[in-house]
Amino acid sequence: MAQDGSGHVHVIDDEPGVRETIAIILRAAGHPVSVYETAESLVDSLDPDASGCVVTDVNMPGMNGIGLIRHMKSIGSDMPVIVISGQADVAMAVEAMKAGAVEFLEKPLHAEPLRDAVQAALDRTPAPRSPEAERYVRVVESLTRRQREVLTGILEGLPNKLIAHRLGLSVRTVEAYRAAIMERTQTRSLSELVRLGIMAGL
Repeated sequence: MAQDGSGHVHVIDDEPGVRETIAIILRAAGHPVSVYETAESLVDSLDPDASGCVVTDVNMPGMNGIGLIRHMKSIGSDMPVIVISGQADVAMAVEAMKAGAVEFLEKPLHAEPLRDAVQAALDRTPAPRSPEAERYVRVVESLTRRQREVLTGILEGLPNKLIAHRLGLSVRTVEAYRAAIMERTQTRSLSELVRLGIMAGL
């Protein structure tokens, strides 16, 4: 895609304030933006050969973000999809990434990560990423057994309290493991950590 921010972005969220905020941020970055209240609204007008990218809430009434990704694949659309989610929807966001989403962002959204994620999606090429996947596998293998157990809980969308209960640890210990995992993997956010785990095959 073009490097100048000209790629069209389709924004789906059932909350008017969220989708309008996203639209304002992306239009300010030079992107043409269309907004939709439901995934079905996009599906009804989607050209399988259209370029651009989609930014969608993962948990919506009717067709959710995962269903949208699967539908787009079924009609032959390779438009990249970025999913956004609240903390309670992390497990669903992980499932969306496994289904083919290129990124997920946590609410509340911040302008710079959103702009960066959209530009990366517009600039992406479908080239194989196996060397990167192999690197992620090596990074995960370098974690201790307990760190991998904590990471697995994170990828399931479990809060620290439930991970602690499952592993028989204190919440503070889980927080310490989580910080150590992010330091070892050199990830700065939950979305980066999830991407690493998925690429590593967890």
